[in-house]
Amino acid sequence: MKFDEILLEHGGGGRLSNDLITGVFLPHFRNACLERLEDSAVLNLGDKKICFSTDSYVVDPIFFPGGDIGSLAVHGTVNDLAVCGGKPLCLSTGFILEEGFGMKDLKKIIRSMSEAAALAGVSIVTGDTKVVPRGAADRLFINTSGIGIVDYKGSISVKSIADGDAVLVSGTIGDHGAAILTRREGLGFKSDILSDSAPLNGLVEKILKTSPNIHCMRDATRGGLGAILAEMAQQSGLTISVREQDIPVRDDVRGVCEILGFDPLFLACEGKIALFCPADDAQKVLEIMKGHEYGRNAAIIGTVAAGKDQGRLILKTAIGGSREIDLPLGELVPRIC
Repeated sequence: MKFDEILLEHGGGGRLSNDLITGVFLPHFRNACLERLEDSAVLNLGDKKICFSTDSYVVDPIFFPGGDIGSLAVHGTVNDLAVCGGKPLCLSTGFILEEGFGMKDLKKIIRSMSEAAALAGVSIVTGDTKVVPRGAADRLFINTSGIGIVDYKGSISVKSIADGDAVLVSGTIGDHGAAILTRREGLGFKSDILSDSAPLNGLVEKILKTSPNIHCMRDATRGGLGAILAEMAQQSGLTISVREQDIPVRDDVRGVCEILGFDPLFLACEGKIALFCPADDAQKVLEIMKGHEYGRNAAIIGTVAAGKDQGRLILKTAIGGSREIDLPLGELVPRIC
């Protein structure tokens, strides 16, 4: 598809996001590291391996049930480093503030970031602040970048996904997207749904100590679990099959989706990972997940196979059928993170 201007859908984590990255950015920035299209760049510096990631946060509203834009910014970058096998060490942060933004809210967000960084065991070591005129931004945007050390001996990459792998998810999906939806102006929801925004580096560290055979991990953010699995199926050239009845979804999240006509597969998460490992390791990895506070609702949800239907994500439905899941075309919930 060709467009003469950027649409909101280009930021949704679906097909148009993928087209923007691979069709516009990648041809000009192309290099071996970037071509991996992982959540973080993994770089060799002498005898050390590091991971480096950056992300920007424009979530609306900036305060939501279970978090705010500050804690979300820290968690998001920490998680991108962790799922590449890294131990996050330090972050930078950049603030773009709109003239007139309340100092009370800014201090609240900064405290939240400080607490989130302390919980994740990282330091915010440098940063930048810019102020733009009224109307030039929507209150506050935050960028965070992070660096970590990779000690894991295995190769954690979509290219490492193998025939016969099990697919696991660390908990209920769609919580963040549903929490944001219930606070959007005009929808009038009353709900106790909380965002799942959380630092996952502690959970990932326990997983990596349990198995030397973790092939790939991704945190399911924009586009949700469905989008990242569809993307990973395309990148790996393998068939990923998942069982609808085994995918954990909170009843209240499912209810919001039914009312609004959404599929929880495509609602954003901010504290869940999808993981690929050999089937022989899946049960012990699952047990480690379930023993951690951020993995109590973890589940084995599918398998990977070579052969026909290569590069496709297949959903085995609860009623016994199957259907292909593709990258979403549009933006379910704009400014979700």
